Amino acid sequence: MKHTFDQLRLASVSRSFANAEGAHISALNGLDLEIERGEFIALLGPSGCGKSTALNCIAGLQPLTGGEIWLDDVRIDVLAPEKRGFGMVFQNYALFPHMTVLENVGFGLKMRGVAKAEAEKRARAALQLVQLVGHEGKLPGQLSGGQQQRVAIARAIVIEPPVVLMDEPLSNLDTKLRIEMRAEIRRIHGQLERATIYVTHDQDEALSMADRIVVMKEGVVQQVAAPKEVYCRPKNLHVARFMGYRNVLACTLDGTAGNGVEVTASGVRFVATAMEAFEAKAVLLAIRPDDLVRAQPGTPNAFEVEVDVVEYGGRDSLLFVRAPFGKLWARVEGEFAQGERVTLSVAPERALVYNEEKAS
Repeated sequence: MKHTFDQLRLASVSRSFANAEGAHISALNGLDLEIERGEFIALLGPSGCGKSTALNCIAGLQPLTGGEIWLDDVRIDVLAPEKRGFGMVFQNYALFPHMTVLENVGFGLKMRGVAKAEAEKRARAALQLVQLVGHEGKLPGQLSGGQQQRVAIARAIVIEPPVVLMDEPLSNLDTKLRIEMRAEIRRIHGQLERATIYVTHDQDEALSMADRIVVMKEGVVQQVAAPKEVYCRPKNLHVARFMGYRNVLACTLDGTAGNGVEVTASGVRFVATAMEAFEAKAVLLAIRPDDLVRAQPGTPNAFEVEVDVVEYGGRDSLLFVRAPFGKLWARVEGEFAQGERVTLSVAPERALVYNEEKAS
């Protein structure tokens, strides 16, 4: 398989299986996606949404039950995994414990029949890229978790793959190291000029690293867009909830004007942003806790709350409050006391209105 390409295309890719009772289960349903060379794509969603299944189908570790995968004009879903030439980074590193760092990195080249001198040269270059020069002779057990993950990345990229596949590679690391490794993976990706497809359930990882995010639910793509678009304008309520819109209020639709709408929740009126064409007067208003701010009474979209629970966070506090229309979360600058009465408001562009959810 060639090392460079212009486009990886997934056309109606599906994967289903029968459970223990013989029932038909769809793990991936009609995934359509075009990935350009040099792009960093994050597959994002909760456990069981189909993101790892999609990655395994691209890698060839699971066969398709429908659809096709193309690398430019070559159909690759009919090829064995080793014929696709993709680099893979696993969650558990999957390093050989009895091999040195240099041997681990060079293993894929050895299996491809690359001459020993050339393989060692390329392996050392890969270790330099992941900043592990000086660790060549160590065994994986002598390395930290972050260093082991760097070895796994070096092993994936040393074969000069057209696409690098990463399956939740940072989930076993502590918070500080995860943040550091995000920047490292993005740096390495930028130097390689290859496509990276990255599976994660962590919205912060996806937002900070990806050029585009593919949000999934129950095997179906919900939204494909740049991080800012997914964060600020979630296409539907599922995406909104996953991207931090923890407050979802039942409202009545009073009127519309372009994207602007007026809704009422228990007598409190909001000017908000319509995210869908509305099917009924009963709608849902989604507000992210971080978008609520302290305000003066009479401010547009202002309402009074009573603080029920306070979680101190340094510059700000996470509040669980009682409002006229129910309980909600707010992350607000300053310090607060239980029982304190506070006026909060939200900007119209940060208050998103969706149709009521249909039973699935």
